[in-house]
Amino acid sequence: MTSLETRGLTIRFGGHVAVDAVSCTFRPGELTAIVGPNGAGKTTYFNLISGQLAASAGEVLLDNRDITRAPAPVRTRAGIGRAFQLTNLFPRLSVAENVRLAVQSVAGVHYDMLRPWMRHTELIARADAVLERVALLHRRDVPAAALSHGDQRKLEVALMIALEPKIFMFDEPTAGMSVDEVPVVLDLIAQLKQETSKIILLVEHKMDVVRSLADRIIVLHNGKLVADGKPAEVIASPVVQEAYLGSFGEKAA
Repeated sequence: MTSLETRGLTIRFGGHVAVDAVSCTFRPGELTAIVGPNGAGKTTYFNLISGQLAASAGEVLLDNRDITRAPAPVRTRAGIGRAFQLTNLFPRLSVAENVRLAVQSVAGVHYDMLRPWMRHTELIARADAVLERVALLHRRDVPAAALSHGDQRKLEVALMIALEPKIFMFDEPTAGMSVDEVPVVLDLIAQLKQETSKIILLVEHKMDVVRSLADRIIVLHNGKLVADGKPAEVIASPVVQEAYLGSFGEKAA
């Protein structure tokens, strides 16, 4: 089974400690929501796990292998899939071409002038299956830049699915989305939860989203891990009420 662990994970920017000795183990079949006030270190912690930032101290272990110094592309190939607050797509390529690149990467197929892409029928079928799963098959020929923000989010999830990761990391997946668009992305994440071999990490401010999806909540405050447990227990915890819950307390009431 896949395992992901951080041990004493720390990053300093000058005199500021943005993530302070965070130790946590994430389990397959569990969606962990990472919450906390603005500036708590949530996205920075994500960046340390996925390799966008280099740790000042501590370790990141994937399947008991130390990947702390591995760059982001190596971690992606090892099975860590990451969606960002801002969509990270190839805007001029079509929806289908975006997903096909991910499928091609997993299959280890490189550009070949002697074999046109359309001959890779099995890879095209695999890409179309992913698009059907995220309800974008009917838009397969549309440039990614022409999609609505909600559909771009769906396409980013499609790219992660196509890469077949062991770990799915979502950083505020509903940010900037309309009320009508939010349920579609949440449904996709809920579907991924059914794959009990996967680890899912979610940074999210909206507590109704956290309540509906999370099996576990960890809370960061000033870069430190201050709470870890079942959603109801964590939300009711006095330390969380004090550290996090200005507006959150009103929503959790």
